[in-house]
Amino acid sequence: MSEDEKPVDRSLMLFGRDVSKIPCFRSTMLSGIWGGIGCGLGYFMFTSRVKASCDVAMACFTLISLGYWTQCRYTYSKTKFEMMRMQEALALANLYEGTEMQRKIEAGEKVDV
Repeated sequence: MSEDEKPVDRSLMLFGRDVSKIPCFRSTMLSGIWGGIGCGLGYFMFTSRVKASCDVAMACFTLISLGYWTQCRYTYSKTKFEMMRMQEALALANLYEGTEMQRKIEAGEKVDV
């Protein structure tokens, strides 16, 4: 690679945020687009009405995208919360390792943290 050639930055900025860094965005858009195309083509094959099939495609895209986004972000938030709790628990376990507090915890006694 010569000095003149620089790596191409392919990030897309939307409202000041890099879209590639938003969790669930890519999979949501791909699912919504393919679902909308499939529904629109299927409706067109059965009715041969162009405008109505475009309306169906947009409606399916919107519904699929919103549904997938909601489900994906809920799962992402739940996993992130569980990971934070696990990190705190591991930090406390590391802190109490080899102390009297660890023996109390292992024995099942009530411990004031």
